[in-house]
Amino acid sequence: MKHIYNGLIAMTLLIVLSSCSKDELSNPSEDLSYTVDLSIVIKNDVAMSREILDLINTHRVSLGLNTLALDQQYASAYAVDHTDYMIETSKINHDNFNLRSQALKDKGAIRVGENVAFGYKDAASVVNGWLNSPTHRNIIEGDYSHSGFGVFKNQDGNYYFTQIFYLK
Repeated sequence: MKHIYNGLIAMTLLIVLSSCSKDELSNPSEDLSYTVDLSIVIKNDVAMSREILDLINTHRVSLGLNTLALDQQYASAYAVDHTDYMIETSKINHDNFNLRSQALKDKGAIRVGENVAFGYKDAASVVNGWLNSPTHRNIIEGDYSHSGFGVFKNQDGNYYFTQIFYLK
């Protein structure tokens, strides 16, 4: 019984602590202008991001999928901007995903997806959380070629994660 209860708690935390989005969710009637200062990528925890990307690429290769290239420019700037926003609002979300998606499409992306999370302590735990969620797994295993990151801690020392995926 304790095992089932712990499993329910873990599933609830997974749902609360992570989320995903695909570009099909965007609303084309909204104003899609979006700009961000590319220098904000300096806030990103590059070591953690590379570790996440390595774990995701290892998973993708095990399925016969291509590896994702790290985009440290636009996708990462958009991801950092969104992570800042989540920290400011104190909640994980995909608010304005359609703007990030359209901005990448304006730069040549064909398809865009996004995973977000909060509270995981390391790369392995956040990737594990995403892989144990069918919707996040679908994004990770999707037809993408590049990925950008916004991974850093809030003032309380808790990590927030935004990973943007796109096909170019």
